[in-house]
Amino acid sequence: MQHPRDDEAGGASGRRARGELESNVLATLWSADGPLTARQALERLPGDLAYTTVLTILSRLYDKGMLVRHREGRGYAYEPARDEASHTAQRMKSLLEGGSDREAVLTRFVSELSRQDERLLHQLLAGHEGQGGAGNLDDKR
Repeated sequence: MQHPRDDEAGGASGRRARGELESNVLATLWSADGPLTARQALERLPGDLAYTTVLTILSRLYDKGMLVRHREGRGYAYEPARDEASHTAQRMKSLLEGGSDREAVLTRFVSELSRQDERLLHQLLAGHEGQGGAGNLDDKR
């Protein structure tokens, strides 16, 4: 049996991963020089999407507080409410808070970092501690 959303997601064989279309729309908006209308976003998105699909995704992202919109003609132009780094950091924090073993998650995360990313993380933590931001780590839990 075909899922009702298969058509909008490219059919059962080409179905996107959950959230992939939202991620693509956000990436398109982050790379833009300013707010985009649904038509402008559609023109920049890969694949053969329907205008109504893009409009639905923009509306959903707006309803989630991830976009702000400005009146443009009879419609709206959309832009991200936060920059990409802030968005990604919030997602990482949310995933960490959702786990049952915070130490295991952090240990696995650090063990899978490249040497360059590990050095960067050490620098960031050292700078954070120097600003008095790290303080007592137990207070942050």
